[in-house]
Amino acid sequence: MRLAVLSDIHSNWPALEAVAAVLETESPDAVLCVGDVVGYGADPALCLEWVREHTDACVLGNHDLAVASSEGIEYLPDHGQLAAEHNAEALSHEQRHWLAHLPLTARVHDITLAHASPQHPERWLRIESFFLAQEQFRHFDTDVCFVGHTHLPGVLSASLGVLRPRPGHRFLINVGSVGQPRDGDPRACFALFDTETFALDLRRVPYNVDRARQRIREEGLPEGLGRRLDRGQ
Repeated sequence: MRLAVLSDIHSNWPALEAVAAVLETESPDAVLCVGDVVGYGADPALCLEWVREHTDACVLGNHDLAVASSEGIEYLPDHGQLAAEHNAEALSHEQRHWLAHLPLTARVHDITLAHASPQHPERWLRIESFFLAQEQFRHFDTDVCFVGHTHLPGVLSASLGVLRPRPGHRFLINVGSVGQPRDGDPRACFALFDTETFALDLRRVPYNVDRARQRIREEGLPEGLGRRLDRGQ
């Protein structure tokens, strides 16, 4: 089965629209989302409705929770708090209810999904050390777990010396960010993954960054949220 896995869309409709066009061409068997559909960007309703219509499973991200219920909003950076408040006002009660009731983790097609980590999905851990990364493998029992949260794509293996996904080993895969990449590459990022061969394509998709930045300005959100899209940081 060929899966497309998206994360950290962050209300960036121009980026999601470009990714959606690629998905139409690629025709994966299923589309999955590992959270943070909203936050930071200017178009939460468009992004939320696309995810509802086109994904087979979606888990809760910390910005989703902040927008849906204000829970944890104080832990977001200042610009993130302002964007969460904006996004909450832009969504209907029913849309916020949908966000609030997303699961923290999911198991789909023998794949585990979690926004930040499978170990403590409710704590929004940042997996930024080798030891914390290795600990994650104790907290899911599938061969592969997909995460996002850091906006940095990458692959971690439970087996030393195994650098690329292949059958017979276990992997934690960060699919990067559709709407706010932070690895120095401003192009949208998502994953295509084959559950039989373990072939992984961390696909980069150019999109209209100027339009995304303009929408941020039109909605009165902080200019810094638009500038960082240019840098991919």
